Amino acid sequence: MMAAPVKAPAQTADADANKNAEQARAALNQMVQALGGELWLNIQNVETDGHIAAFFQGSPDLGTVQFFDYHQWPDHDRIEVSKHRDDVLFYIGQQGWEVTYRGKKALPKDQMDDFLRRRDHSIETAVKVWMKDPRTILIYGGPHLVETHLGVQVSLISAQNEGITIVMDADTHLPLSDEFQWRDPIYHDKDDEIEEYADYHVINGFPTAFSITRIKNGEMVQQRYVDRVRYNQSLPADFWDPDAAARRIKR
Repeated sequence: MMAAPVKAPAQTADADANKNAEQARAALNQMVQALGGELWLNIQNVETDGHIAAFFQGSPDLGTVQFFDYHQWPDHDRIEVSKHRDDVLFYIGQQGWEVTYRGKKALPKDQMDDFLRRRDHSIETAVKVWMKDPRTILIYGGPHLVETHLGVQVSLISAQNEGITIVMDADTHLPLSDEFQWRDPIYHDKDDEIEEYADYHVINGFPTAFSITRIKNGEMVQQRYVDRVRYNQSLPADFWDPDAAARRIKR
């Protein structure tokens, strides 16, 4: 009787890695289905109204600011600040402007870099871009706690060796957190950024987090409290034009 062939260690490691990647992809697909499946993947735009509270060393800093946030995949974002909506930030592609009664001016580089980093490492980008790239490595991390919620952790490593780690609720499969790291260009140390999602409400069929907390290097720096969300709105033809916004704001 012939003995069964013994698998080489490399073959065993490859098989384990493939199995782990399949678990990771299955968990991410469950998350997409929980968020709304194909309808969520094809959302035209989303409007989010609410308040932002900034924090410094874990303590509230100067109360809250009202905001009106518009996002259109893949790279159009418009944020109107204050109840008069007379301070408007545009992030279009790799460019950004602030429009006030003084007119239009380019956003500072550090502000642009911060926004683009978060957009490039968002859950939406992870699903719509990173997951579709065959070079992306998927890693199933298993159970993980976010605050008091038991979740499942999955990491994505891009071909550029950048990473996104997502934790999904073990029961609902909805996102609990999104984490990434980046190297500071001046000090060359790594900064860690996390967004935590809570207080989900179903809006137009889409489960939507009404509380979003930003944490940087272990310290809470911002909380967004959502008052209203609307999906797939009909926007004016010049909605994404900073010059058109500048003409409308009273001087």
